[in-house]
Amino acid sequence: MEIGIDSFASAMYGSTSLTGVEAMEQLLDRIVQADHSGLDVFGIGEHHRKEFLDSATAVILAAAAARTTRIRLTSAVTVLSAADPVRIFQSFATLDLISKGRAEMVVGRGSSVEAYPLFGFDLNDYDALFREKLDLLLKIRDQEFVEWSGRFRPAIPNLPVYPRPLQEKMPVWLGVGGTPESFARAGTLGLPLMVAIIGGHTSRFRPLVDLYREAGARAGYKPEQLKVGLHSPGYVAETDDKAISEYYPGYSELWTRLGRERGWPPVTRPQFDQLVGPQGVLVVGGPERVAEKLLRHGEALGGVDRFTFQMDNAGLTHEQLMNSIRLIGEQVMPLVRRDR
Repeated sequence: MEIGIDSFASAMYGSTSLTGVEAMEQLLDRIVQADHSGLDVFGIGEHHRKEFLDSATAVILAAAAARTTRIRLTSAVTVLSAADPVRIFQSFATLDLISKGRAEMVVGRGSSVEAYPLFGFDLNDYDALFREKLDLLLKIRDQEFVEWSGRFRPAIPNLPVYPRPLQEKMPVWLGVGGTPESFARAGTLGLPLMVAIIGGHTSRFRPLVDLYREAGARAGYKPEQLKVGLHSPGYVAETDDKAISEYYPGYSELWTRLGRERGWPPVTRPQFDQLVGPQGVLVVGGPERVAEKLLRHGEALGGVDRFTFQMDNAGLTHEQLMNSIRLIGEQVMPLVRRDR
């Protein structure tokens, strides 16, 4: 199991007086820490909101590429429906050259929809936009000269797209939530799957992951080609009690605030305790507890090839996040790989 971090580049304005410059410098320091600590991958999301600094994902990743040597660098996720696939490919191909072959992308429709009106797209076209743009992105990735036409973008009359990446076939993962059609689409295309699970029990996604694998098998892909990744909130400290006491206040504040926007009830401590429990989705605790939970998540989904922690939007300090990344590399990853 590969293990890494996903970040939404939190501006971290809430309980601190950080400037955007300081928050970005700290984020880059955390990516360097992940590289030095032996983590496999670091992802940057895409939002267009005041509280996040990740609207230009590839720019952040390029800055990180210049300061790291081995960690893979990916989007998490690129809102492909509201973007031009040509420019997205060019940005990540350039990142691949800068990083010497470490670039990936996770593409999706986006759970935050502010990009659609910002870039002039209609939310009524939510799925049609994604289908069409994913088709174009994969064509660009797989061939230098592209002949393509569609509904939402001007046609491309057998034109080349440059630069080409260092990797022969730059990885494109499909980021999904809970829609069966999305899981089946990823399998039919043979794309690696990144499942975002932020609430409830991980095991409830097993039928959808099975659907992905079944669709891939019908399309002629081998099991080893059908990778499954899991993205969930989490945090590691030296002990279980310390991790929970540090993580809960910011988590509660964040999800209660989001609930007011989206019509969810406020977070309660009993709910949180269930999510931190053995079957719950939150991967919060000391190294041994976290390693056990990662292995349990893998079993629940019939195997997980990659797990990424989302931890930097729960009110944690830079120092706490740096320590958590260190603990993941030094203690969690050896425990997970010892027990496999």
